[in-house]
Amino acid sequence: MSVSEQPPAALGGPAAEIAAGYAFEGAALDLGALLWDGACHPDAPIRIPLPVLNRHGLVAGATGTGKTKTLQLFAEQLSANGVPVFLADIKGDVSGVSAPGEDGAKVRERAAQVGQEWRATGFPCEFYGLGGTGPGIPVRATVTSFGPVLLSKVLQLNQTQEQSLGLIFHYADSKGLELVDLKDLRAVVAFLVSDTGKAELKGIGGLSTVTAGVILRSITAFEQQGAGDFFGEPEFDTSEFLRTAADGRGIVSVLELPSVQDKPQLFSTFLMWMLADLFNDLPEVGDLEKPKLVFFFDEAHLLFSGASKAFLASITQTVRLIRSKGIGVFFVTQTPKDVPSDVLAQLGNRVQHALRAFTPDDAKALKATVRTFPNSPYDLEEVLTGLGTGEAVVTVLSEKGAPTPVAATRLRAPESLMGPIDAAALDAAVKGSLLYGRYAEAVDRESAYERLTAEQQAAEAAALEAAAAKEAEKAEKAGKQGGGRAPKPEPSLTEQVVGSGVFTSLARSIGTQLGREISRSIFGTARRKR
Repeated sequence: MSVSEQPPAALGGPAAEIAAGYAFEGAALDLGALLWDGACHPDAPIRIPLPVLNRHGLVAGATGTGKTKTLQLFAEQLSANGVPVFLADIKGDVSGVSAPGEDGAKVRERAAQVGQEWRATGFPCEFYGLGGTGPGIPVRATVTSFGPVLLSKVLQLNQTQEQSLGLIFHYADSKGLELVDLKDLRAVVAFLVSDTGKAELKGIGGLSTVTAGVILRSITAFEQQGAGDFFGEPEFDTSEFLRTAADGRGIVSVLELPSVQDKPQLFSTFLMWMLADLFNDLPEVGDLEKPKLVFFFDEAHLLFSGASKAFLASITQTVRLIRSKGIGVFFVTQTPKDVPSDVLAQLGNRVQHALRAFTPDDAKALKATVRTFPNSPYDLEEVLTGLGTGEAVVTVLSEKGAPTPVAATRLRAPESLMGPIDAAALDAAVKGSLLYGRYAEAVDRESAYERLTAEQQAAEAAALEAAAAKEAEKAEKAGKQGGGRAPKPEPSLTEQVVGSGVFTSLARSIGTQLGREISRSIFGTARRKR
């Protein structure tokens, strides 16, 4: 429904009922003004109560319909209300949240239409980058913390290979072999199919050479795409996302992702790790006056594409349970059908931008989207194909938890810059952050690779020593002229390996962690912080 610019008439009938459904008493975010009968009604604001933002939501719509600006609008008002926000910046145009917007005729016109008192405002931001690629404070995870389920998704392993990877993690966890980066994982896989290590998993199913080969090739291909930098230390503490600025406003954490646009599964899975990590560490708090964090999950369809039933079940469970920890999650995608029905059923707040119906598949998606909304006096098929940029169909949860009436809405204009800040300003913001010194420099400490390499070197040295001793013994026997006391027998190869200083050090290091197998959560991510 493209709204004409005729002056609004007095509200009555269904329009008055819709407007009454958004007349909340408590703190709320102002989304825009009601569209009805070809006019925008600034005296009928469409709002969302602050306390229900932990009930999750969906922002959907075709490309170019204004989803990114809607995220910006949410981020600004949440920050102003003291709620931290996490946003993924896929296209590189969200960094403008940190700078005041630019006044102009279009902005003033939009503000007048929706009854907005527009004022150019920048908001406190931190900028992050996956593994230090591109601008931003590096966000890294250890392989141990990431866990086998999420890693299998990234490596595109099948169910059998995922189960084998789970065994590999189980072995590494139980032996205290920390998998910090991908070379650690590769070392453990290679060890478990070697002559020395293949017996280690024999009692619990073993690891076939073929499966190990597939996993190793997947890891190698993954590294060749430049993804190795995302795993390592210092591992990022996701509680950094929960901070507020000195003036009480929530910090907007912007994950800069333009440099990994060609690795969509990687960043979508990394976003899931962040959520899972928050879920593991936060206490139960129930319903709050405002959420601790609102997390916007962009390009959500990439997470669900090709996912196993077990993986989808884990997502569903995480989304359902994380609400009680004060976290709200908004999935951002093109159509609701991109999100599995079990997840969609938990998304109480909906902002649906325009959809296109150019093809039979588009028409089918449109009808499916309409069926996901409550009954409405609007002809939603007509409305959804006629919405202009910056307009959307909205339904949210009221303060009592009941769905509000469906409302076609003209959205407010963001008060921050609608576009990216320049590269120099972004770089200055990153390097001026207090977190930069904590996470900027990668650390490569002793972990599984170094320990297994040391063990192998100790075994090789012991074998050489044993061979030399054997040759010496033969020479001594050959040179004897008479009887005498038999020489002291040389220690066996096993005794020499176990007695070597390097092996003793390794055993002590591993032994201190035996019996402390890592407890893993819904997604197989490590529960304990490092």
